[in-house]
Amino acid sequence: MFQRHKFKFPAIVPLLFLIVVCTPVSRVAASVSSHSSTETAADTTFLYDEDLIVEQEFNAGKMIMEHVVDNHEWHIATLGHTHVTIPLPVILLYEGEIHAFWSSEFHNPAHSHNGFVLEHGKIHAEENPGKSVHDFSITKTVLAILFSSVLMLWIFISIANRYRRNPVSAPKGMQSLLEPLIIFVRDDIAKSSIGEKKYEKFMPYLLTIFFFIFLNNLLGIVPLFPGGANVTGNIAVTMVLAVFTLILTTINGNRHYWIDIINTPGVPWWLKIPVPLMPVVEIIGIITKPFVLMVRLFANITAGHIVVLGFVCLVFIFGSISASLGYGVSLVSVAFIVFMDLLEILVAFIQAYVFTLLSALYFGLATIETEKH
Repeated sequence: MFQRHKFKFPAIVPLLFLIVVCTPVSRVAASVSSHSSTETAADTTFLYDEDLIVEQEFNAGKMIMEHVVDNHEWHIATLGHTHVTIPLPVILLYEGEIHAFWSSEFHNPAHSHNGFVLEHGKIHAEENPGKSVHDFSITKTVLAILFSSVLMLWIFISIANRYRRNPVSAPKGMQSLLEPLIIFVRDDIAKSSIGEKKYEKFMPYLLTIFFFIFLNNLLGIVPLFPGGANVTGNIAVTMVLAVFTLILTTINGNRHYWIDIINTPGVPWWLKIPVPLMPVVEIIGIITKPFVLMVRLFANITAGHIVVLGFVCLVFIFGSISASLGYGVSLVSVAFIVFMDLLEILVAFIQAYVFTLLSALYFGLATIETEKH
């Protein structure tokens, strides 16, 4: 007889809360990232007069940055001098008024609309550039988060309904594909890190972040819409995930957890009083742990995208020197791109696993029992 296990699926409320928080925060990161590059898509993407079109030398750095950073629209393809894009909603709060329009309204030589200008990935008031404009737009990253979240909800709600209808039947289809991953998160991450008694409390969150990171990592490899967005390579998104881990760790920390931070056992008294050196170090450690989570995921995913895009750029760079050389380099580049994509599939799983495992370890340390010291 097939033995059915008890599962807890990703929590809907934390996931929707994640989307709401990421919406404004991702715009901040997009603005910061855009200022780090010398040029942006808004400077050169849209050309309206064919007589004014000038062939520009291929800029590999600009091309890579345009694909890695966030944007107010979703670029699909370039056909000759025509750029195929999906316009996204622009939502601005300025001087107490809400302004909403499509990003396609910026498709003019001045990149301006209704008194606002899109410049270097940031929208500011045309008459008063120094005055802050609060940008709550649905950007490429936010749209990708919404899509992956809806996809996750649809998948897991349908699987949960199947478990309710047939609690003892063997898994089929998507259910059979995801059940080993759910068991893996439960047994090898949650139970081993938190303990048999308290792991169930954290399972909804651990499953949520594992599948959210894993799914968005996989979608980021797909070059076609709705894939290709650099969600987990956006430091604002990884920051929100890390902050959630910090909040849950802090809230669930028991008495012994805080005593160990304030009065660390096994440490000489002169490191605690009169100068509380060790408590300060421990408190700094509370902040640096989620910071490491944030940077590790962001850096690894972004680096993978940059390497793949770098091999793509080699084709155009050598092709501009010689057509025959370009063809030769393209064969090598395509081989490396395929290899890197396969490697990124493995990295997609590893990064989701590492983030979830470290979060579970922090929860385990915060809820550890006295006898385990």
